[in-house]
Amino acid sequence: MDITNSILSYRRSLKRRNYSAHTVKRYLADLKQFLLWVDLPIEQVDKGKVAQYIDWLLDRRIHPKTINCHLTAMRKFYDYLSDEQAYLKGENPVRQGSCLRTPKPLPRSLKDDEVDLFLETVHKPRDRALFMLMLRSGLRVSEVANLTFPDIDFRRGRILVREGKGRKDRVAYMSQDALKALVEYLKCRPSSKSKHVFLVEKGLYRGQPLSVRGIQKRMEYYARKSRLKISSHQLRHTMATGMLNAGADLATIQDLLGHRSIITTQRYCKISNVRVQQDYYRAMDKLMERTTGKLPPR
Repeated sequence: MDITNSILSYRRSLKRRNYSAHTVKRYLADLKQFLLWVDLPIEQVDKGKVAQYIDWLLDRRIHPKTINCHLTAMRKFYDYLSDEQAYLKGENPVRQGSCLRTPKPLPRSLKDDEVDLFLETVHKPRDRALFMLMLRSGLRVSEVANLTFPDIDFRRGRILVREGKGRKDRVAYMSQDALKALVEYLKCRPSSKSKHVFLVEKGLYRGQPLSVRGIQKRMEYYARKSRLKISSHQLRHTMATGMLNAGADLATIQDLLGHRSIITTQRYCKISNVRVQQDYYRAMDKLMERTTGKLPPR
């Protein structure tokens, strides 16, 4: 097998299937590491060899979630060799069951006082605007970085999120305070021909679109300044949890966040669901009244 041509063909196949550039790059990087490690022809790899590779990654203290990403890239490559190239006979050596079990921590949202403390430290109009879009509109970091003026409907307070996670478009909305923060930033935005909303304000790249890493660095700066353990994605979690506690329907939150499955959205129900808490105490009051004849003190 000409492995080089096979990888190039696989790369073209991923692009034809409309995988994002980031995903294609990650799959090929993970696949490259496996090919550098394996000591026999790719078509001769079996389940035992895959298990050895997993052990090798574990010995290097690679996180189980990262290992599963490696296995996904390998499995898709073998599927491609089998289905499109007809190089392989028999089953894929990287089975679905090869993935490691990983912990599934609940998404952590910020308390109201933490939100206030964080926002008190953010005085730069640009940074306040981009963080408010995460906190109020539920945008991901990449979605904020890719936001352009044609995507914003200021009159209706709407944002068209183009090619979010999974290459899906969706509509998000801006609250009054998020819209106000965005307008305040635009008053002092550097002059630029770029259609991107958020730009670098200083240095050699002044006027260029602000990158995902650039936004993450600003978050790291304000996290240190406010002495909070906070990430950009937690602002999105906070928006979802707050809407749930305010009575928003779960399907509505799913649409606003762009979740493929409502199961992902349901994780927020386990964090801080005021309605669950109210139902619990209401039921307990009835139970205790029936068994003791009187309501418990509040």
